[in-house]
Amino acid sequence: MTDTTTALAITGATDADYARLGIVRDTIALWEDGARTDGNSGTYEWWYFDAHLDDGTKLVVVFMDKELTAPQKPLGPLIRINLDLPDGRSFQKIQTFAPEMYSAAADHADVRIADNRFEGDLHRYRISAAIDDIRVDVLLTGQVPAWRPETGCMLFGADQSLEFCWLPSVPQGAVEARFSIGDETHQAGGVGYHDHNWGNVALPDIIHDWYWARGQAGPYSTITSYITSHKKYGYAAIPIFMLAKDGEIVAGDATKVSFEREDVYTDTTTGKPVAGVTRYTYADGEDRYVVTFTRRQDLARDRMIEDIHGLKRLAATLVRFDGAYLRFSGECRVQVFRAGALVEDHADEAIWELMYFGHAR
Repeated sequence: MTDTTTALAITGATDADYARLGIVRDTIALWEDGARTDGNSGTYEWWYFDAHLDDGTKLVVVFMDKELTAPQKPLGPLIRINLDLPDGRSFQKIQTFAPEMYSAAADHADVRIADNRFEGDLHRYRISAAIDDIRVDVLLTGQVPAWRPETGCMLFGADQSLEFCWLPSVPQGAVEARFSIGDETHQAGGVGYHDHNWGNVALPDIIHDWYWARGQAGPYSTITSYITSHKKYGYAAIPIFMLAKDGEIVAGDATKVSFEREDVYTDTTTGKPVAGVTRYTYADGEDRYVVTFTRRQDLARDRMIEDIHGLKRLAATLVRFDGAYLRFSGECRVQVFRAGALVEDHADEAIWELMYFGHAR
């Protein structure tokens, strides 16, 4: 791949990039988790939370100002709740709201959609959401400081005017969760995560697919991603890697990361190639960190077109839109090597995803 092609899809990291965005290297301000767009045509934004609870429950809550695939649309707020119980029950809820029911503060995270709220200060968050008979109330307290890969903004195009930005506001935190299904109530602690995303271009126009994962094993917590850009940007890869030990970030330079896929198969529901094993290797001199995710269970296998109806679905069919979203649970293993010798080996459960906008390559 030529340098010209690679430059069409990069993470903003120059002094000029920081200055243009009004942010500072190695420092994250409270306002960065506030609203970064105005909800107008050409932009989108969402605040995401997930948790792995001690009773085996897996929970995802997302507040969005509009569908991420349609930034040209006006404000159209929605909430997603995914709740997977240890007894095998699974609930996937989505509800849209009138634009006037949405507000988002600019000085910190405080998003309100009707009576639902996502509010916090880069350390402590309260999240309350209800759809149909599912209600969740969460307290998230950060254990690893907010972090971003360089500016957190991925830039696309020769003029780098197309942006998709990402801020892991709480890479790992302690969770206290209460949730109910009708009259059935539950309460559990666990480990959680929150990030914030925004952009000015539809993701299917810039990204072919991505793997994204977070996990915890022993004293380590990690966030990893491997983003493959759209064909028009040469399928350029943008890796992301963060590893923290005992709450302190020890590795975060994506230029030192290599990525591997193993046990690749074709998912029968979506038709997408899926890696049963994804591995990130971070090499820094004689130190080497290896983070491996091994799939055990599918939590979601969704063809995006199934969530589109009416004329929008007809239009998506005509342009052969073939997006898919898969979410997995399994093992996260963190191995530490010093001068080639394995000195630490930890494993625990984790959740990760494959977002696939393009056609299978």
